[in-house]
Order: sequence, then structure tokens, then C-alpha cells
Amino acid sequence: MPSLKDLKNRIQSVKNTRKITKAMQMVAAAKLRRAQEAAEAARPYADRMAAVMAGLTTGSVGSDSAPRLLTGTGSDQRHLLVVLTSERGLAGGFNSAIVKLARLEAQALAAKGKDVTIVTVGKKGREQLKREYASSFQRHFDLSELKAVNYATAREIAEDILERFEAGNFDVATLYYNTFQSVIAQVPTSRQIIPAVVPEGAGEVGGATALYDYEPGEDVILHDLLPRSVATQVFAALLENAASEQGARMTAMDNATRNAGDMIDRLTTQYNRSRQAAITKELIEIISGAEAL
Repeated sequence: MPSLKDLKNRIQSVKNTRKITKAMQMVAAAKLRRAQEAAEAARPYADRMAAVMAGLTTGSVGSDSAPRLLTGTGSDQRHLLVVLTSERGLAGGFNSAIVKLARLEAQALAAKGKDVTIVTVGKKGREQLKREYASSFQRHFDLSELKAVNYATAREIAEDILERFEAGNFDVATLYYNTFQSVIAQVPTSRQIIPAVVPEGAGEVGGATALYDYEPGEDVILHDLLPRSVATQVFAALLENAASEQGARMTAMDNATRNAGDMIDRLTTQYNRSRQAAITKELIEIISGAEAL
């Protein structure tokens, strides 16, 4: 049975931990608001980009002059998985959910005889995947070195992916990240970015398909717009991840703070009982000594 001093030290230790988790919860709450606003502000732009892409690709798919980013290489043998996670932990299942989705997809592709390569963005994803897929790693982007989640960061990642595609390193590229829904809900998401996939109905405005005349022509515009679309999708995924990370960390730290409070209550009860038992024992010894005299 622990002594009174041990219990007192442990109570103080848990109180210090609770202060840390409470502070981290407040910091995450402050960062969450900015990250959520940035993610929500990027969604209309991404949706509009998809709508323009849908209008441009209507007559371009299958044409000889269509860009390879749209038509693909004609094969789906080689797959590139771009796994976006965070640099820090203490965010509940945020990183594990993304890695689990990517791992399941990698296993499914391997079972079909496909070749899988991986690009990781964020340290936590690399740490969890390196045991099984170290030989499949192509490159790692350290977000702590890139300093901030902005379009320049997304463009750097997109340019690396595009260079690998032009070099013939893969046929299909897929992003893995968390989509932010609320503080307690982040949805693991996979999105194919190469070849470009236009969601159904993306080109419809008010329930009807919008018709435009493009100059100098759809194919010429697509050659410029498709690489920008890849960077836009990477940027949107980074913003969704940033908001999801703060939401997950806020929830995790709130749970940790509550658990620390419950532990303090239990330890305090145990301390009081042990202290009362010690006092009772001393009183019994004093009374027994007095009676012996």
C-alpha cells in the first residue's frame, strides 16, 4: 500500500498534468477557429475549380490532344499514395485513422499485384508506415521545416508529385487525409488526383449544365489548369487536415483533463482514508499505552 507521501506526490503530479492538458486544450481551441475558417473558406474555391474542370473536360476526354493528367497513362499498375498527417501527436486517433485508410488501400492494391509507392507529409504518418513500407517510400515532406500550411507548401508538394508523374514513376496518385466536419468528427478521406477525377454534377449550375465557349481552347486551358488543380486539391487537403488535427487534439485534451480530474478525486479519497487510518492507529496506540500505565 502506498504511503501518504507517495499518494501526495502522485496527486501533485496528476494536478500538474491536468494543468498541461488544460492549457493544450485551450491552445487547440484557439487554433481550431482559425484553421476551421481557412478550411471552410477554401471549399468554395475548390468546388468552383471542380465545376470549371467539369466544363472543360466534357469534350476533351478521349481526344488525342488531351493532357496525360486527364487521360492517364493508360494503365493503373503503379500507384502513388500521398499520406498527409501531422508533425505532432496527442491528437487522439487523428493520425492513426489516416494511416489505417492508406494501409488498407496499400494492402488491397498489393493483393491485386499492383506496385505501391508512398510519399508522406508529416512525421507521424512516416513513423507508423515505415515498419511495413520503408522500401516503398519515395519522399518525405517535413511540415516543421515548411513552417506553415499555405499555398506555397501545397505547390511544392504538388510539383514533386507532377515531376514524378512526368518521369513515369506512377500511373495513379491518391491523397489521404482527414475531412473536418466538427470538433468530434473528422472523416478519413481518399481522393484521386492523377488522373483527374471530376465529381458527377460538378459542372452543373442551378440543376443544369453550364455551357461556355473557351478561348484559345479547352485543351490549351487544361494543360495550364490541371497542374494548378492538383496543387489546389493538395492545399485543400492540408487545410482540412489542419482543422481536423486541432479538433481532434482539443477533444483528446478535454478527455485527458477530465480523466485527470477523476484520478485526482480517487487519489484524494484514498489519501484521506489512509490518513484517517494512520490517525486512528496512533490514537489506539496512545490509548493502549495510557491504559497500560
